[in-house]
Amino acid sequence: MALSVKQKAKVGAWLLVLAAVTSAPAVASASVNTSANTTINATVNPVISMSTASPVAFSLTPTAGGVVSSSSDTVTVDTNNTLGYVLTVADNDATTTLASGGNNFAATTGTKTTPIALTNGKWGFAVVTGTTGIGTNGFDASYSTETNNASSTSKWAGMPATGSPMMLKTTSTTAAADTLTVWYAAKANSTQPNGVYTDTVTYTATTN
Repeated sequence: MALSVKQKAKVGAWLLVLAAVTSAPAVASASVNTSANTTINATVNPVISMSTASPVAFSLTPTAGGVVSSSSDTVTVDTNNTLGYVLTVADNDATTTLASGGNNFAATTGTKTTPIALTNGKWGFAVVTGTTGIGTNGFDASYSTETNNASSTSKWAGMPATGSPMMLKTTSTTAAADTLTVWYAAKANSTQPNGVYTDTVTYTATTN
């Protein structure tokens, strides 16, 4: 079918447009990008654990003048806290006696700064002076197990009641199986009734 003059003109115009498009130079598109950073914070919380060598046991065979027997406990602390920990001790309750029925050993009146030798019917505890972290104290430079020692001069402090703990040790770094030896003793003469005298003390380790 023959095209009219008008139709031929339209086809010609479209052919010119197509030729212009195909002959136009290609234009490269510019790339666009962005970036952002993420900070990773992994928080390791402080933890602390403790164990003791409980029970502490010793026996006394009294004489008229009195004898001292002693034994030790080992307190072991582990913590990942970079500021260390504080270790305290106190009686488990308000009664600071070693008791056997209605009989007892009273806590000595000695203190950590001014410990004293035991008298008959008294008991106490001690840590070696100079031990790292225990601070100012008047305890002896060394302790060893005593068994019915009639001439003992070792120095002891009285156990504080619950609610009034005594600081035993403080540290300023992490601890792996950090140990402290705590000594316990009693003195009895032949008027002390026989029996097993018992009390419970509580150690508390707290991160700094």
